[in-house]
Amino acid sequence: MGNLFTSLLNSTGALRVYGRSFNVIQNNITNVNTPGYVKQDQVLVSLPFDPVGGRTGGVLAGPMVSARSSFLEQSVRGQNEQLGAAAQRVRDLSVVESQFDLTATFGVASALNGFFNGFSRLAVNPNDTVARQGVIDLAEQAATAFNQAAGDLQQVSIGVDRQTRDTVNGINRLGEQIAGINRLYRNNAGATTDAGLDAQLNSALEELSGLANYTLIRTSDGAANVYLGGQTILVMGDRHFPVSADFSSPETAIRDTSGADITSQIHGGQLGALLGEKNTVIPGYRNDLDSVASAFADNVNAALAQGVDRNGLPPPFDLFSYDPISPAGTLSVNPLAPDQIAAATATAPGGNGNAIAVAQLSGSPVAGGFTLSQAFGALGAKVGRDVSNARNAQTQFQDTLAQARQFRAQTTGVSLDEEAAKLLQFQQAYQAVGRLITVINDLTDTVMNIIR
Repeated sequence: MGNLFTSLLNSTGALRVYGRSFNVIQNNITNVNTPGYVKQDQVLVSLPFDPVGGRTGGVLAGPMVSARSSFLEQSVRGQNEQLGAAAQRVRDLSVVESQFDLTATFGVASALNGFFNGFSRLAVNPNDTVARQGVIDLAEQAATAFNQAAGDLQQVSIGVDRQTRDTVNGINRLGEQIAGINRLYRNNAGATTDAGLDAQLNSALEELSGLANYTLIRTSDGAANVYLGGQTILVMGDRHFPVSADFSSPETAIRDTSGADITSQIHGGQLGALLGEKNTVIPGYRNDLDSVASAFADNVNAALAQGVDRNGLPPPFDLFSYDPISPAGTLSVNPLAPDQIAAATATAPGGNGNAIAVAQLSGSPVAGGFTLSQAFGALGAKVGRDVSNARNAQTQFQDTLAQARQFRAQTTGVSLDEEAAKLLQFQQAYQAVGRLITVINDLTDTVMNIIR
């Protein structure tokens, strides 16, 4: 009779364990598409069976084990960090690229060609008022083209500031979220086995990797300590230490809670790309553009100053003027009258000697050993190369991130086929134990009837 009761107890215990396994399987299937969720497994522990020693055996529910892999998570976060930076560069630099297209019928390249062609036409008929007005109009177009290019760079810079502010806000939002999850871990020891909380934490960490580079250290209680840039504390336990963006100087700075400059630590994710664009890339483009603009204006002004106008007088002032702080952005045409264009040389008034000299500037190495077209072409090539590199990097990291996520999903994600197989396995076991309980019940009835 004792053996029957022992078998009954073991069977009911097995049913409870299998019920827990069913719950885990159901939770896995429910969260198959939940961001950050990985499959959970209910461990079954076999109890010792030794009839002589009084050990009755049976099955016990062990710990619930998560399939989470720190290595695979870090692999995904690393690729996501690289993709975040590359995608950000593509978005911002693509805006600049069109302004520096050397084959376009608008912009600086076209305006430079048009201006020098205008002086070539003036050389054919140096005393024609229409031709003289034409070079003034073309000078206006060239100045406007430089202004527009500089303005586009400024607009990109303003957009970068706006995105930097949004990105920093996103980093702080995620930092506060992670600190809140850490607080739940520390206040409840059982939270470390909460698959939903674990999914929220890892989803936040993956999103954060797209915004900036950081180092993650997990503590024994499950909390995630996050060091932005690998050095600056963003999250420590249940405390969040927000960072801020400082736009008070030409170069954007990222500051920690105490106000210390941590810009040099940030090199990955969207924020790393934004800082590189604002502090290095765009200023480099602007400097090159300013060099071309000042070389253009200075050499044209110098050439015109050597000649005389239609009245045989030197021009009263330069054709171009600009602020040395920002030549391309401030380049403008002074109000010369058509008669005041110095198309002739002082030795041959009424001729075309100086118009020819100005037209020949287009092929002269007046911009650091290069022609103006070559110097602007080098800038256009630099922009094109940077955009091309960013697009290639974006494609590369899109592929590697997809591969990393796929491998993670295959290894730690929920497989409906696998869960269905486990469900069938436990269903059969559950049914078998149920039959055993039925048999034990029948045997018990028989024994009781015999006793009566």
